[in-house]
Amino acid sequence: MRTIRSRRAVSPVIATVILVAVAITVAVAVAYWMGGIAGQYTKFEKVEIQTAVCRKLGTSPNEYWNVTLKLKNTGTGTATLIGVFINNIEVDDYNATAYVDDQAVTSMLETETISSGSTTQINVLIDYDNYKTLSSGTTVNIKLHSAGGMDYPKLVELV
Repeated sequence: MRTIRSRRAVSPVIATVILVAVAITVAVAVAYWMGGIAGQYTKFEKVEIQTAVCRKLGTSPNEYWNVTLKLKNTGTGTATLIGVFINNIEVDDYNATAYVDDQAVTSMLETETISSGSTTQINVLIDYDNYKTLSSGTTVNIKLHSAGGMDYPKLVELV
């Protein structure tokens, strides 16, 4: 019959290597798990106005400027645009109209959302006859306001 003393155990070096490998594996798994949780709460919006083109359309007395803004959300979260301003005045107070995808909107956009990585186009129509202080060559500040509290301005020269 064998005694317990005759059995050999794992050497201390191998035991240490196994413990370190298990600790590293658990630490990597916890880091990935926590990174996934943190990623859900750290999404942000970042809307870039890629292009802004202004054209004068119509004939007198029905002339207006059409400013076309092409937008892209380069952030990790969805951006919700809620306002359009011209020289820090709401669009409807400026005798202007904003169109998103060819649908007229009020001064506050009806939750125009841009998901991460996608693009959209907004047209801002400024009536020439109703706001005669503007003329060709004037630079206007068109600003988009988001539900996240961010402002996205763009200077556009009227042609």
